Amino acid sequence: MEKKRFQWGPFVKAISVIAVPVALQNLLTTTGTMVDTMMIAPLGETTVGAVGLCAQFASLMFSGYWGFVGGGMLFFSQYWGAKDDDGIDRSYGITLTCMMCVAAVFTALALLAPDWVMGVYTDKRAIGQVGASYLRVVGFAYPLQIFSMAMSALLRSTERVRIPFYASIASVATNIALNWVLIYGRLGLPAMGVQGAALATVCAAAVNVVVILLLARAHGYPYLFHFSRHFKWNRAIVGEYFRKCFPILCNEVLIGVGNMVINMVLGRQAEEAIAAIAVFRTLEGFVIGFFSGFSNSASVLVGKSVGAGELDDAYERAKRLVPLCGGSILVAIGLLVAVHKPLLTAMSLTGESYRLGVGLLCIYGVAGVVRMCNWTMNDTYRSAGDATIGTVLEIAFMYLMVLPCVTVSGLWLRAPFLVIFACCYVDEPIRFLLMQRHMYSGKWVRPVTPAGQAALPAFRGKHRRKRGVPARTD
Repeated sequence: MEKKRFQWGPFVKAISVIAVPVALQNLLTTTGTMVDTMMIAPLGETTVGAVGLCAQFASLMFSGYWGFVGGGMLFFSQYWGAKDDDGIDRSYGITLTCMMCVAAVFTALALLAPDWVMGVYTDKRAIGQVGASYLRVVGFAYPLQIFSMAMSALLRSTERVRIPFYASIASVATNIALNWVLIYGRLGLPAMGVQGAALATVCAAAVNVVVILLLARAHGYPYLFHFSRHFKWNRAIVGEYFRKCFPILCNEVLIGVGNMVINMVLGRQAEEAIAAIAVFRTLEGFVIGFFSGFSNSASVLVGKSVGAGELDDAYERAKRLVPLCGGSILVAIGLLVAVHKPLLTAMSLTGESYRLGVGLLCIYGVAGVVRMCNWTMNDTYRSAGDATIGTVLEIAFMYLMVLPCVTVSGLWLRAPFLVIFACCYVDEPIRFLLMQRHMYSGKWVRPVTPAGQAALPAFRGKHRRKRGVPARTD
């Protein structure tokens, strides 16, 4: 029998419907973050470095709740493919509850112990004091940001990507306008400096939540408002949720802790290096924001096909997401490197900090493509029900290879800063090869819906024959 030719046109179109609005939304948010950095840049490199370290604390919070986002999207997309409304409602309720528990912890730390938080990330007293004043205000934004992220994950998984995109436009516009007013004291208001930037972030987060809810209601989107159904759980439902989510949660929490250790090492370098890494993280957000469109496409398209029992289709789509992602990310990083000079200059990097900023971008230009391909494969596996392989590989390589390299080079050998930074990526090529092998095995297809489970034996048999493994007779 002649092998069915893969239809690239419908595939790319399906990706674009989801990926383009998500990428634009994330790029818009990153643009707002970059504008934030530009607007506080005149306050000095100390301020830029302090806000950058606060962003790393927010990244740790991201790791704390992103495991629930990844697990939730696994269920959302597969239940969406199976047209199971009750399954969507229940899994959203569990996901939202868990995410808000994370928000409570990080909000409490930011508001009640900001000096301690900054002491974890840096030993520079001046940077710590500025960062603590920022955290005391921006902590109020954390529960709002996490609530909007939970809603956005559900909307994206059910192919309603425009609502969070429009909300992001309103949020970023609010943030930029209030930054202009509050940081330097416009329209008769006092200049608040870094605290003004934090207050603008809080107001922007509130706008994001309100706009999502209003647009969802106006478009008749039901799932966000099924309040009574969100919490109809029992022990079996919660157990199934956490069985599937547990590897993802372990992955995100342990990776978050690992990244915190890396940031602690980077935060104990020279002040010029701290400022350079803060600006780099902002620019890196462009690449990640662009990439997130592919990541969400993988989660939705592959998960939807698996949930509907179309396992061969899911497999063929997944194989092609990786080269498509890699090529697109290479273009994005290339553009960023091409225009690095005006960007770094606008963010007040000069002299040594500028030189380090250029070096960071050049290293990332090589390593970022491989990292994003690994990320795409991991998200694809998760959406299909396999949350284990990516978790095991990422955690093992981080703790056995990356962290020893970074800590030894940064704290003991006192290596040049760019060498320390390059050590953050030493595991990526090895993981890429192992993840590709798992991709072609097809073992990552693990449905949670009845339709998907019914189609699984035939799919497994086909891939066993491809590998030359005798068919099972039981």
